[in-house]
Amino acid sequence: MTPTATLTCIRLNPDHHAVRRGLADRVQLHKTLMRLTPGTPSPHPRRDAGLLFRLDTDHDHPTLLVQTTQPPDLAGLPARYGTLLAARDLTPVLHTLTAGQHVRYRITAVPVRHLPGTPCGRRPDGRIRHSRGTPTALHGHDAAQWWQRRANQSGLALTDISLTPRTFERSPHTPHQPGLHHQLIQFDGHAHITDPRLLAQSICRGIGRAQSYGAGLLSLAPA
Repeated sequence: MTPTATLTCIRLNPDHHAVRRGLADRVQLHKTLMRLTPGTPSPHPRRDAGLLFRLDTDHDHPTLLVQTTQPPDLAGLPARYGTLLAARDLTPVLHTLTAGQHVRYRITAVPVRHLPGTPCGRRPDGRIRHSRGTPTALHGHDAAQWWQRRANQSGLALTDISLTPRTFERSPHTPHQPGLHHQLIQFDGHAHITDPRLLAQSICRGIGRAQSYGAGLLSLAPA
């Protein structure tokens, strides 16, 4: 069964105090956007709502792309928080993905590699087993290789890759995960689809870590 998703584009009002707070701290932005998906309590409310977002600050007015499993409740946002530019049901698009189709892509992600941890036993072949070590942010060629692997695992074969570092805004008072300062990188380029079903699932599920903070939303357009 093909998953469902709605994509909403909101132009933010930079004069609103909640917008300014969110632009300065991704944790606060996440908390505000969770108001778009009210529902029954859950141990994993963001994941269950399918909430993914990407913040674009390259233009005069910051813009949010927000993806949810169900149409978002825009009334949950503060008054005058922003202007709705577009809302689109992605489900028909997910149904029409085809193998071999050429597309342009964009994703902001947090590429990481886990260094080997402490020894914790032996594998059946005799090799030493290590615990999962500290996640380490990747840059440059290593980051591109990370995205190449994740794209292949998501039903997408890349033709080219360009990298643009993005700022991870965080209040100095907000605790962060030990051993990792989030490094957001925007990947753009062209690709062709290898597995439409797997790709549709990856689009709805998101790719990589830090999805609560604006990473993992994969956007596609005809090449």
